[in-house]
Amino acid sequence: MSERHFWSVDAMRTALAKGEISAQELATLFLQRIETLDPHIQAYLTVTPEEAIAQAKAVDEKRARKEPLHPLAGIPIALKDNLCTRGIRTTAASKILYNFVPPYDATVVARLREIGMVFLGKTNLDEFAMGSSTENSGFQPTRNPWDLERVPGGSSGGSAAAVAAAEAPLALGSDTGGSIRQPAALCGIVGMKPTYGRVSRYGLIAYASSLDQIGPFARTVGDCALLLQAISGHDPLDSTCLNLEVPDYVGALTGEIKGLRLGVPKEYFGAGVQPEVAAAVRQAIEVLADLGATVEECSLPTTDYALAAYYIIAPAECSSNLARFDGVRYGLRSKEWVGHIGLTEKTRDEGFGPEVKQRIVVGTYALSAGYYDAYYRRAQQTRTLIRRDFDRAFERFDALVTPTSPTPAFRIGEKADPLEMKLADVCTIPVNMAGLPGLSVPCGFVNGLPVGLQLIGKPFDETTLLRIAHAYEEATDWHRHNPKILEN
Repeated sequence: MSERHFWSVDAMRTALAKGEISAQELATLFLQRIETLDPHIQAYLTVTPEEAIAQAKAVDEKRARKEPLHPLAGIPIALKDNLCTRGIRTTAASKILYNFVPPYDATVVARLREIGMVFLGKTNLDEFAMGSSTENSGFQPTRNPWDLERVPGGSSGGSAAAVAAAEAPLALGSDTGGSIRQPAALCGIVGMKPTYGRVSRYGLIAYASSLDQIGPFARTVGDCALLLQAISGHDPLDSTCLNLEVPDYVGALTGEIKGLRLGVPKEYFGAGVQPEVAAAVRQAIEVLADLGATVEECSLPTTDYALAAYYIIAPAECSSNLARFDGVRYGLRSKEWVGHIGLTEKTRDEGFGPEVKQRIVVGTYALSAGYYDAYYRRAQQTRTLIRRDFDRAFERFDALVTPTSPTPAFRIGEKADPLEMKLADVCTIPVNMAGLPGLSVPCGFVNGLPVGLQLIGKPFDETTLLRIAHAYEEATDWHRHNPKILEN
């Protein structure tokens, strides 16, 4: 039965429709796999078997009554633990929220609940989504299914590892500087960050509000398109979610990319990008050219400044967003404190981990009197230049093609230097700074570890990225490889 875990969502839908398997049986298959494998991988912080079986039973009953069902009804999914879920513990992988149970659903969660998806549980992340390896969780590190001594990437490493290990066929993550695409690349699956404003952020526990975006993980591009379709669209509860028509993402997967113009920014193949990774990505670009796309090198001169500007803007926003965690209203409250200020100080000291504390301090400093103009304002001006670079590139090209991560998955504890860790996002951060859509699709292996190809698109043109990725996927078989270590 283990091969069923690796079915595409389309195969699961067909089996459900034909009665070859029930939604309850499908949910049980994944819950049993989580029970068997997750003690080794630690992708989940909370597993919700009772919730999953109840949701699956409701779908089975509707199917028995021949009621119309959404294509994703009865399909299991894992949710990153910074998405609020009604009645289910939601921690953002932080001790300061160790006992927080939201009274409401995030908009994306509510939409998936409404169409009948089955919630397997909440996945691990770097605390408050601050990290690139899922080592900074306040509870446990997550391990890469391809090599348990290596990281799955981050911050959505739990969601990526769960899908790669077939502990869930689909998952949601959030992407602030690459936190969907980078772990997708390191785990050998598909991950997409939609355009900022395409998907509602209401109910997402915020890290950096002008950068965060929720997006899907899947084993195939078609499954990714199906989930993106379900979560996209206007939400009056989120003022940054635009009221635009949602395209037919699944219908766009024609396999035809002849005539598309693809730019290859030379800055993304510079220092820090492992030569073997660059070679795998260039081979993938050759495949796209063979499929009829026109490929040409281009330049994005401000790319080299994106990382520095990001690590001013993101910590500044996090220092503001995390001010609400004070021990008064919800979450952890220190047992040893004197006075209101003492309560806040002790609670934040006990509840926040080292990475979160560091970013709060950096952000508060950058926003302080005398330093705001020198740091934060200049970072925002740099952000504008980065966006203009992309605008100029998209006057010539339909999409840009780059590596997703400069290296394959690194060993747990290998990047103890904070600066070295932050360089893991060097290829993905510019996309968030410009608010653009980005997608990572598997494109090879280096020393047995997956490598990802990143596609960057025009604002709200997720359709083209999915179309290119699907054509590439159809021409290759990288997505059909599964982690062998899990079967030992």
